[in-house]
Amino acid sequence: MSASVGRYLQQHCQQYPRHYVVIGPEQSPYEGGYYHGKLVFPMEYPFRPPSIYMITPSGRFKTNTRLCLSISDFHPDTWNPAWSVATILTGLLSFMLEKSPTFGSIETSDYEKRQLAQQSLSYNIKNKTFCELFPDTTEEIQNKIIRREQELAERARAAEVSCQNRRNSSSNDNLNRNGEASQMSALTNLLVVIGFALFALTVKYVVSSLSEDEG
Repeated sequence: MSASVGRYLQQHCQQYPRHYVVIGPEQSPYEGGYYHGKLVFPMEYPFRPPSIYMITPSGRFKTNTRLCLSISDFHPDTWNPAWSVATILTGLLSFMLEKSPTFGSIETSDYEKRQLAQQSLSYNIKNKTFCELFPDTTEEIQNKIIRREQELAERARAAEVSCQNRRNSSSNDNLNRNGEASQMSALTNLLVVIGFALFALTVKYVVSSLSEDEG
């Protein structure tokens, strides 16, 4: 987890606040999400903790709101000066996975969190600051969006082909049934004609026999 945090941390900006991006943990409602936020460090850092904000909607925290966490400036008494920025962001991810209420937290369903995780990609690349600070991540997100759109298009085409095949199969079944009905009708007509012919022959035979008897 810390490796992913370090990868997306804005390393080269020494100005405060420092922006960050964390990736939603796998096998969680946040999987696939990119969450942008900022850390506002006091002049006394690292002896005093930073303020923590999240900018990207996550379904767990309010956006652009100071978060009350044990690693934030809400609790200077629990702060450890040895904690690094990676430690702070790792702790932030841990708090995301919890459901305990705190100042700055919100309650949403897992479904809503998953929806927001998917929407976080397009949300972030619309943010000018995000794109300027994280160009590599922006390119990665754009590629993911393109792949996702291609997958959706392929699924739509596959669904259309499947529907067309079902329609064709239904049409063929109707044609076969119509053909079978036509054959049955023709056979019935043929049997009727044969029946009339046999009846006519029988009548003719009877008439002929009667004529011979009278003769």
